[in-house]
Amino acid sequence: MTAFRIDRRSTLQELMDTETVPFEDFRDCLKDLSSVNRISFGYRPTLSFLERFVGDGRLPEGRPLRVLDVGSGYGDTLRAIALWAGRRGIPVALTGVDLNPWSTRAAREATPDDLPVRFVTGDAFAFRPDHPPDLVISALFTHHLDDAALVRFLEWMEEEAALGWFVNDLHRDPVAYHGFRAIATAARWHRFVRHDGPLSIARGFRREDWSRLLVAAGLAARGVSIEWWLPYRLCLGRVK
Repeated sequence: MTAFRIDRRSTLQELMDTETVPFEDFRDCLKDLSSVNRISFGYRPTLSFLERFVGDGRLPEGRPLRVLDVGSGYGDTLRAIALWAGRRGIPVALTGVDLNPWSTRAAREATPDDLPVRFVTGDAFAFRPDHPPDLVISALFTHHLDDAALVRFLEWMEEEAALGWFVNDLHRDPVAYHGFRAIATAARWHRFVRHDGPLSIARGFRREDWSRLLVAAGLAARGVSIEWWLPYRLCLGRVK
């Protein structure tokens, strides 16, 4: 792995995206990633966005709130949303789409049948649900994309989401980079997590990155918020 660069995103590829392993090995990696999300309060920015959205009285009438999670992975973000919605008495219809069929399989295995969540395998850009989503979200997905694909994704979310969208991803920071390397080694997490975690941070974002990408996507004047969350998340939110 090359040295961390504060001035630009890394273009190195993560093992999760390039190395073929048995399903059980891949599932173990996803489980460890969900542990990272849990102990780092990684769901908090997304749930806070939903709380503000609900607080603004934007819920549709007479039907569940439809949420599409792009790059849904192990499905842990959608499970967290389902539990949050259950506590709040908010009807939801949650869908996760992921290119990797093993992510879909692992997410289905980990999700109780009584949660209003379904998972499909496919390319989000080509995915056509029965009903358009009210909200499009992603968590730790956008850092896998290069800048051109990111601009396309921002444009796609703006077009497809009826009520708004939210991006939850990593802040490219040297403390986060070196700190995660030390923690992942000490915790003996899956080798993909030990390798890809720091690389994900190196592929992550600074505020100026998102500002530039929003301009390229024609969204700079659309009221998109850029929020920093401890520990080291940098998130975008848009309510229409």
